Amino acid sequence: MAGPSMQLRDATQEDWPRLLELNAASVAELSPLDEQRLRFILALAHRCLVADSDGEVVAFAIAVASGTDYDSANYTRFGEHYERFLYLDRIAVAADARRQGIGARLYDAMETVAAPLQRMVCDVNIEPRNDASLAFHAARGYHEVGRLAHGSVKTVALMSKELAAAQSS
Repeated sequence: MAGPSMQLRDATQEDWPRLLELNAASVAELSPLDEQRLRFILALAHRCLVADSDGEVVAFAIAVASGTDYDSANYTRFGEHYERFLYLDRIAVAADARRQGIGARLYDAMETVAAPLQRMVCDVNIEPRNDASLAFHAARGYHEVGRLAHGSVKTVALMSKELAAAQSS
């Protein structure tokens, strides 16, 4: 599905219905999202990227920098431990576009954005367990810095990756 013309770009309001669809299809790994919540998160977001393949959005990622009033429990926990970070709030890839490197490209782009903050953080489900995501993050150099339970049905590993600040010439 993600052909050679796939590009990463900033999301626009016209993309919102597709972002909501992609989020709904991955809601077991993400938190629910409606238009009002999406609008709230995007108002705080440092960056929202989409993977566009021939005019169709096949993936997206939203990241929020430290220092905002984001009400996410995971974000709040990171803020208690780190002064500067970029929090990858969510990433979703269409089912028929998975295993093609799109998630890695989105992570590469977000880690570049996060470099001035010197740390990118995210969370991965460990209850229910998401082994594919845990392996992906380990391979990229993320390490667990804590755990956070969300009621009795969901627990996440809080993951962090230290980044070198971009050198300016």
